[in-house]
Amino acid sequence: MMAKLWTWLDRIAAMTVKELRQLSRDPVLLGVLVYFFTADVYMAGAGIHMDLRDAPLGVMDHDRSATSRELIHRFLPPSFRLKGSVGSAREATRLLDRGEVLAILDIPADFGRDLYRGESVSVQMQVDASNTVLGTLATSYAAQIVAGFGADIAAKRLGATPGKVPSAPMVLDRHRTLYNPNQTDSWFMSISELLTVITMLSLMLPAAAAVREKERGTIEQLAVSPLSPFQVLFPKIAAMGLAVLTGTAISLFFVVLPAFHLPIRGSLTLFFTVTALYVFATSGLGLFIASLSRNLAQVVMLVILIMMPLILLSGSWTPPEAMPRGLRWAMQLSPLFHYIELGYGILLKGAGASLLRVPLLALAAEGFVIFGFGMWRFRRQLDRI
Repeated sequence: MMAKLWTWLDRIAAMTVKELRQLSRDPVLLGVLVYFFTADVYMAGAGIHMDLRDAPLGVMDHDRSATSRELIHRFLPPSFRLKGSVGSAREATRLLDRGEVLAILDIPADFGRDLYRGESVSVQMQVDASNTVLGTLATSYAAQIVAGFGADIAAKRLGATPGKVPSAPMVLDRHRTLYNPNQTDSWFMSISELLTVITMLSLMLPAAAAVREKERGTIEQLAVSPLSPFQVLFPKIAAMGLAVLTGTAISLFFVVLPAFHLPIRGSLTLFFTVTALYVFATSGLGLFIASLSRNLAQVVMLVILIMMPLILLSGSWTPPEAMPRGLRWAMQLSPLFHYIELGYGILLKGAGASLLRVPLLALAAEGFVIFGFGMWRFRRQLDRI
């Protein structure tokens, strides 16, 4: 009995080493691994920002008073960049139509006089909302700036000075931001891209390893060898899983940590354990892709076809609360949705397995189903050869 078990394990190990050697001799796949785990993760963290930066702003100042100038100069970098004065409404429309400015700040005449009299004053802001994200951000930032300006003017009217607090009732709006106090975009974007890269390569590499046997005509040799279908397929998944875990470690320790100073608050052992579970789960989808493909080009197209729903249902770009009820239910079927919740919970929040047991159990259950389905589908193809 022990001799059979040793022989079985020896075959698994030999096939795993064979797959790793084949991967090391494939410069294209090695280049893909290196690029995605280094340059792609770095560009996502350093180049994608979720806040407003250098938004071009034009100004129509009909008041030309010290008060209006004070308001204008509160629209400062890095959020806004003043493009100068605008002479007329027609010119403002032309600048917005051409995309030369994102917004026009229109200050009415007698703005300063009415404000210091305690009268209600309106300031108009025309925003180019063809890009809804930038338009929404510009409107929100401008509202905060104008509200702060109005509060300062009201405090001056009540006789407040920097060292004296007015006696009138006040409401203080204080925010406490957890886990990312400075709201650093690079922390979120680098982790999000790393988890997406893990997903893509977990789909592509096992599928490419299996399809390579078809392209080279060695699948028939493996089918008639003394190896069982499990001994043929599992080493491919194990080898590619080791490659993905190695790339994850390199990306985390040599890109994300030194470049973006990400504070890892949770257990790295738990994170890599969850990642290994997720890699083996998505590898089942990779085997399913391989069973449908005849060459590497078809693998790439099917990976893209499967990746898009996984990303859109993952919650990384659109919060679940903002999606229709049916799609919120569909998100529960996406393993990437649970993996992202686990990844952020471990790395940024410092959560342990007890707090994350619900997404952990969901990922494990979906993983066994997906992995079993992929193995069954490709095994049937081997049995037919």
